[in-house]
Amino acid sequence: MMVATLLSVAACRREIADAYGNFEATEVTVSAEASGRVLRLDVEEGARLAAAADVGLIDTTTLALQRAELLARRAAAQARVREVDANAATLETQRVIAERELARTRRLLAQQAATAQQGDRAERDAKVLGDQLQGAAATRSTVGKEVASIDAQVASIDERLRRSRVVAPGGGTVLARYVEPGEFVQLGTPLFKMAALDTLTLRAYLSGAQLAQVALGQSLTVRVDAGGDSLRTVQGRVTWIAATAEFTPTPIQTREERTVQVYAVKLAVPNVDGRLRIGMPAEVTLAAAAPASGASK
Repeated sequence: MMVATLLSVAACRREIADAYGNFEATEVTVSAEASGRVLRLDVEEGARLAAAADVGLIDTTTLALQRAELLARRAAAQARVREVDANAATLETQRVIAERELARTRRLLAQQAATAQQGDRAERDAKVLGDQLQGAAATRSTVGKEVASIDAQVASIDERLRRSRVVAPGGGTVLARYVEPGEFVQLGTPLFKMAALDTLTLRAYLSGAQLAQVALGQSLTVRVDAGGDSLRTVQGRVTWIAATAEFTPTPIQTREERTVQVYAVKLAVPNVDGRLRIGMPAEVTLAAAAPASGASK
């Protein structure tokens, strides 16, 4: 049994790969969305974070005080609104009475049962109350705009408070941590870097002749080092094929091979056990293989 396994490993090593590449992942650098002292940052390199996890806090004391001041100003402005509304209601009642008095005085004047002075007084009272109502309406509008302005400022403070909380933008693994609690950060300061490692992307390069053997969604065999002279086989699914050719990337090919134009392809490779790493080299065999259990579909 052991002899058969060794022969299998040796045969695997003798098999010539069709393409080579390295694993990569979409890395996200989470930066501070507010300025202040870092009160808490619950991330450690290698830790897995759930999407939208609350992992840190930047000092919000100043913002909280500003919000409290705004709320006090809004309460005072709303009290003024209620006062103006109550005064306007009283003036409206007085205006209605004055209008009735004016109408009655005009009837008496028509019957020569009232004096011109009484008529002038009734008209004056009705006009004064009308003007006062217009003034109350203008005051109501001004105070209402002040309340709306304060509400907008409170909303702005609330948004800044929300941005003071450090939240994981998605699920993934912490790759690096850049600051410690107690440090002062500015808006945009990098806090930590993370990436989703459940599925890695293998970027490999094919010649124009090989490209005809590859199609989107195709399952291909990917081999990675498993220690010693052995290779571990996993399945990768083709997710992207470059539309244009490029020269072979300098770091991974000989000088002669760098003059050859190739096409980049990407394969999604499941990393359920976490044994694949960003930057790890791998080789690809173009012959389609039977899907392995747990392979992406």
